[in-house]
Amino acid sequence: MTATPGTPPTLVLVGHGMVGQRFLEALAERGLTATHRVVVLCEEPRPAYDRVRLTSYFSGCTPEELSVTEPEFIAAHGIELHVGDPAETIDREAREVTARSGLVVGYDVLVLATGSHPFVPPVPNKDAEGCFVYRTIEDLLAIEEYARRSTTGVVVGGGLLGLEAAGALKGLGLTTHIVEFAPRLMPVQVDEGGGAALLRTVEGMGLAVRTGTGTQEIVAGPDGAVTGMKLSDGSELATDLVVFSAGVRPRDQLARDCGLTVGERGGVAVDEQCRSVTDPRVFAIGECALAADGRVYGLVAPGYEQAETAAAALAEDESAFTGADLSTKLKLLGVDVASFGDAHGTTADCLDVVYSDSRSGLYRKLVVGRDGTLLGGILVGDADAYGTLRAFTGSVPPVSPESLVLPAGAGRPVGLGPSALPDEAIICSCNNVRKGTVREAVTEHRCTTVPEVKRCTKAGTTCGSCVKVIGRLVDAELAANGVEVDQGLCGCFAQTREELYEIVRALRVASHRDLLDRHGRAGARGGDGCEVCKPAVGSIIASLAPVIGASTYVLDGEQAALQDTNDHFLANLQKNGSYSVVPRIPGGEIAPEKLIVIGEIARDFGLYTKITGGQRIDMFGARVEQLPVIWARLVNAGFESGHAYGKSLRTVKSCVGQTWCRYGVQDSVRMAIDLELRYRGLRSPHKLKSAVSGCQRECAEARSKDFGVIATAHGWNLYVGGNGGATPRHADLLAQDLSDAGLVRLIDRFLMFYIRTADRLERTSVWLDRIPGGLDHVRDVVVHDSLGICDELEALMTAHVAHYRDEWAETVDDPEKLARFVSFVNAPGTPDPVVAFVSERDQMKPDLPLLTIGLRPADDPLEGTAAR
Repeated sequence: MTATPGTPPTLVLVGHGMVGQRFLEALAERGLTATHRVVVLCEEPRPAYDRVRLTSYFSGCTPEELSVTEPEFIAAHGIELHVGDPAETIDREAREVTARSGLVVGYDVLVLATGSHPFVPPVPNKDAEGCFVYRTIEDLLAIEEYARRSTTGVVVGGGLLGLEAAGALKGLGLTTHIVEFAPRLMPVQVDEGGGAALLRTVEGMGLAVRTGTGTQEIVAGPDGAVTGMKLSDGSELATDLVVFSAGVRPRDQLARDCGLTVGERGGVAVDEQCRSVTDPRVFAIGECALAADGRVYGLVAPGYEQAETAAAALAEDESAFTGADLSTKLKLLGVDVASFGDAHGTTADCLDVVYSDSRSGLYRKLVVGRDGTLLGGILVGDADAYGTLRAFTGSVPPVSPESLVLPAGAGRPVGLGPSALPDEAIICSCNNVRKGTVREAVTEHRCTTVPEVKRCTKAGTTCGSCVKVIGRLVDAELAANGVEVDQGLCGCFAQTREELYEIVRALRVASHRDLLDRHGRAGARGGDGCEVCKPAVGSIIASLAPVIGASTYVLDGEQAALQDTNDHFLANLQKNGSYSVVPRIPGGEIAPEKLIVIGEIARDFGLYTKITGGQRIDMFGARVEQLPVIWARLVNAGFESGHAYGKSLRTVKSCVGQTWCRYGVQDSVRMAIDLELRYRGLRSPHKLKSAVSGCQRECAEARSKDFGVIATAHGWNLYVGGNGGATPRHADLLAQDLSDAGLVRLIDRFLMFYIRTADRLERTSVWLDRIPGGLDHVRDVVVHDSLGICDELEALMTAHVAHYRDEWAETVDDPEKLARFVSFVNAPGTPDPVVAFVSERDQMKPDLPLLTIGLRPADDPLEGTAAR
């Protein structure tokens, strides 16, 4: 690169998508952002975002969450980023780029990363009101807005984006049709058998599919808006919204206009260093580039590799782009679809090994050479083995192809796994990370977890399909290096919490002492346990109490000694030694008489009152000896414990729903009340929060909850694994358009599976990220019953519901239980002198600003005064 003497050379990047951002990162890694002025002209009104996950916007993912651009990165490297200001002309003789705003930037090197544009068939009225493409966030915003006044939608194209668009329209409440010109769905990725399996599954979801027919004309009404569609087979479809998703074409007009060579079917012609064959100062990467092998690559992984190649060429490193792996693994409409290698068997003299189960929607085909070499494959409905199979491509697997096509649980070899792969095998095709690189991250860079390996190698940071394989490699490498990771719950038990749960359930162990003596580590038997295992085992026993014959009252016998500070007094300990009282108010709905009772109790006992984020009223400042007296008045008025102190269900928040709100489509208040009353008192590894929103406007903030419910025109969508606490996480969609009964059944299963398998003090959000297979595995278990345990999970929940008893009522009715609620055991009538208050804003507050009551280590330090 050359520049005016004394000034740094200027590099102009035209386009800022995923590939453009990866190019900037590659420049920074090579130190080129420190030695060059870097100017980026971005057409869209926002920096680069994850277009692979574009459809997740419709399930609640915000544009900010889709972003792949850290503002700190742009600022730290002095990159001049101009959003909403695309390049309009290139003057190669003057080496200048002119943007839409009139900005003129001279360049020493120009990199084109303009991507592609959607192909819209040249049919009449293709630009009518109600016709859209499916490419950018702005496209999705426009579709979402127009869908509010639409009832039917048609997607033109049954490929990757077409199926995603169809799922989005269905999720927006529209009757949805898919029209595909090819004889099957996803014709590029799957063969006839895979297309048939996919078609059966898609139609089973309520989507209408027409293959082997094309769009002849868009029918528009007098106002210019879409009213229907004429098809090439002579039939017509009535619709008021059309989405074109019939493929993409390289965006190469800038290159054409400035005289760069482009391919016959489009794309800026480049060499193996991604440099234009016309002008050595110009590079092209991503979907706008026609690679040296004569192909335009439409996947992000080849684009990333081209970005790395171009950056290496600018840094005068040896690198070449000679082609890329076109393997893909996606989940479309909830269906796993994957293809890898020579999926269609174009190699001479190859054989197909096929497993097909039309009833279950499973199709698995491997293409194998005569010598046993795995050449490629197609997986529909069950792509669990994709990572391992793809990595074996080009080699002879250690087991027979016939066994490899079997689905999970049907005889697939257990011993076959990533450890059997050679170090040269590609584990992450998106970022071109080999198995040897993952092993080096563990052995040389001392990474011991998947997140650490992801940060070190970038493996698993794009589509995520390889994360499960990475986890197995990390575990195997640690074991091979003699690193023994103690999975035991604590020093008292060598078993994990999940294993202890199974022991307690199977052997009906009803006490911590019995469990410790029978199954504890040798040195711990006969002891009292520790601050870790006592509350954890106490929680397990409480969760299983109805089925193992234990008391459902957590302060009976030994159970009382196992509880955390808050559970010990069925109230939340505050910083000055007083307690808070939080009665349950299901769904936030409360009659005036009950509201008056709360006010009277707060007035009579001088309590501080606050309406919580969980739609109930908290009363602070009660002394321990006052708790039963307050509870008695609340119980008499029809209240019960809100369990704000326990690792259990807190609240099920709701909006007012269709009863009052003009946007509501379901009765969210009724559903919230039903769910809260069903799951009240359910002891779990951590607190549980929920919410029910009556429409997609999401006023109850259901996607920040452990399990959240959002109403649709056809039922309920269920989201799981959300967390609005110290580490916020949006919940993921588990199932959609559920009936009332179907919703409750899936929540029953989800909660009991979480309680059964989570670690101590592990929120559902952390559990969902940690559990092998993540959301896909959880969905397989609780929706599809892949482990055959759903009847058992439902029975456990049924037992909980049948045996629920209010702990406050249990306490006030039993003189023996009341005896524990004193400040001083040897002076029962003496109040704690430390508990004092002063007035502020017409209420009281603790008069002890410098005192902090210490928490037992087993308590959750993020609980504070209890997250309500």
